[in-house]
Amino acid sequence: MLTFLGVLVIVIGLSTLVLKPIFKNSNLLKWFNTRKSLQIVLIGIVLSVVTGTFFYAEPGTAYAVQYPWGGQKAVFRQGIHTKMWGRLIPIQFELPIKYVIPNGEGELGEQSEYANVDKAKYWAFSDAVKARIATSVVISINTEDETQFLSVADRNKTEKNLIRSRIIPNIDQSIKNTCKLMDAQDYISGQASDFDRYFKDQLENGMYVLEEYVASEPQEIIGDSATVRTVVNKESKQKRFRIKFKDGLPVRERGNSLKAYGLTVVQAVVTEIDWEQTFDKRLQLQKEEVAQTQLEKQQAEREFYRAQKEKARGEAEKAAERARLEKEQIQKTIAAETEAKVAEFNLVKEKKQFEVEKFKAQSKKVAADAEAYQNAKLVNAGLTPQERAEWEYKTAVGVAGQLKSLNLPEIYIDGNGGKTNDGNLLESLIGAELAKKMIESNQK
Repeated sequence: MLTFLGVLVIVIGLSTLVLKPIFKNSNLLKWFNTRKSLQIVLIGIVLSVVTGTFFYAEPGTAYAVQYPWGGQKAVFRQGIHTKMWGRLIPIQFELPIKYVIPNGEGELGEQSEYANVDKAKYWAFSDAVKARIATSVVISINTEDETQFLSVADRNKTEKNLIRSRIIPNIDQSIKNTCKLMDAQDYISGQASDFDRYFKDQLENGMYVLEEYVASEPQEIIGDSATVRTVVNKESKQKRFRIKFKDGLPVRERGNSLKAYGLTVVQAVVTEIDWEQTFDKRLQLQKEEVAQTQLEKQQAEREFYRAQKEKARGEAEKAAERARLEKEQIQKTIAAETEAKVAEFNLVKEKKQFEVEKFKAQSKKVAADAEAYQNAKLVNAGLTPQERAEWEYKTAVGVAGQLKSLNLPEIYIDGNGGKTNDGNLLESLIGAELAKKMIESNQK
């Protein structure tokens, strides 16, 4: 710009020198004289020399300086640098390139002055669904290798030509190849990140070589175990594309890579997709169907959990009833066992009581026998007839008392096989005892 201004000033100064002798009466030229015209020419020469010798490098921009004598250099730092009337090829460090979907009025909206912005194009996915794909790509130039930068600047001449002839064709080819690798339905079903990955990889490392194959869609079986229906699609065979691999690596097209120009892909993403109207309608129907399916699924789950709740409640009631019955059974069992134990204890108690009473009777009988024996000894020792009669009387009364205190059975069987009561038994015992005493006395 300054060089043009310097040349313009020189032309103005020379014009005043030439035109003033011709138009002497011109009011415009009266102010100019030879000295002033030469001063103007000199100022123009100075401006031309200064602007042709130096230039200001803006920040964030690399410059390729091509001298008139054939030399060239690269400038990557901002500030004032010499160019010696050479040609400048400025290229930004990072080149933003955007595809934008226009609004209803066909406008692209507010964009940066440093970005290269175009309208988004329609691209077809493998299932023939078309869509406008808005992308945002940022390409970085190589500022480390001066020779490579100068080569790129020399072959492309301008930044705009580099973008239009090298970068944008690669972006378009990458989008086209990536669209062939998936269906529109696949994209909206979770493969959007794969789309970005394929897109960026092809931009930076080269385009994939795609191979065609025929994919047979499996027959879909719907229904339960009782009723089964098979859905057969008339277009079950669909032409598809996939990446061709060799030795585990994708095969790429040669000579079609931004890396060959020292360009690096900093960013390559899909920012927006505008599907064609027919696909939008299909998506809306699909969303409604999915929403209805989710609602029915929730209702089915609610009914299932309600049934599980009723079942659990029944099991709980059954368990409570079982516990109650088991408790009653245990109580009855314990009561019966307790009663049996008590009866057994009472039986043992009665047996012990019987043995005690039996031993008491035997003890009393032995005591009576001992007393009678003692008295008999005393009588034999020399009692008077009167004392003997008194002793026998007391002995008989004592023995009768002892025998009376015995617990004898009410009925007994004598030697003749007959039955008698306890009074006859007592009399028999007393008689037997008296007979015994008399025999002992006669013997003595």
